[in-house]
Amino acid sequence: MKLALSQVTPTDGDVTAALAHVQATLAVAACAGADMLILPELYLPGYNRPDLHGDLAQPFEGVWINNLQEMAQAAGCGVTLGWAERAGQAVFNAATAIGPDGQILAHYRKIQLFGPMERASFAFGSEPPPVFDLGGRRCGLMICYDVEFPHHTSDLARRGAEVILVPTANPKGYEHVQRVLVPARAYETRTCVVYANYCGTEQGLAFGGESLMAGPDSRALVSAGTRPALLVAEIPALGDYAPEGLSAMDQDFRPGLGGA
Repeated sequence: MKLALSQVTPTDGDVTAALAHVQATLAVAACAGADMLILPELYLPGYNRPDLHGDLAQPFEGVWINNLQEMAQAAGCGVTLGWAERAGQAVFNAATAIGPDGQILAHYRKIQLFGPMERASFAFGSEPPPVFDLGGRRCGLMICYDVEFPHHTSDLARRGAEVILVPTANPKGYEHVQRVLVPARAYETRTCVVYANYCGTEQGLAFGGESLMAGPDSRALVSAGTRPALLVAEIPALGDYAPEGLSAMDQDFRPGLGGA
């Protein structure tokens, strides 16, 4: 399985430009042979735009998801991104994975809301991060702050996830997440963790960039700096890390595969 990750500047409420970026980047990702393109948290309509979250939030069956399904199917490359979802009176910080055929693979509402802005804008999700199939591999889906809680990634691994997709919006000053916690989560669970962040600023909030795909040995398969970037990498199977990448003892402790 090959994945693409778009580290991009924030949309800042410009949904038309954001969707145009998705469409153009899907075409490039498809040419590179990617099965899925991953973009940041709340890509629609923007992360640091609490003034727009309630007003622009869409239902699951709304125009945003329909457009993304059509784009994915036309490109032959799936897409995973974060967006503001309205469900009745509630608004959720959500993420959706759409397959290369345009079908919905997974949908998730963030359960670990970060900081006053998120907690004022969004309701807490109530369902655990989902596991789904992509190209014969089992994938998990969570959002940003969720990955900082080890039990979420461990639970995904126990349910069979080999790859964990994480749309995120991690600000400057929190680079320990990309540099320490994401590699640690990958190593702890013997998964690949795909962490798609913003770079640049949005309404005064600066983002840290440094998006990466971390392998089960904690090393980055690919990583970005602090500018816009498109990362593409083949995601190895767990067996590709043995015996050199992981010791036999390490393999015994992968959640869901025996051991503790």
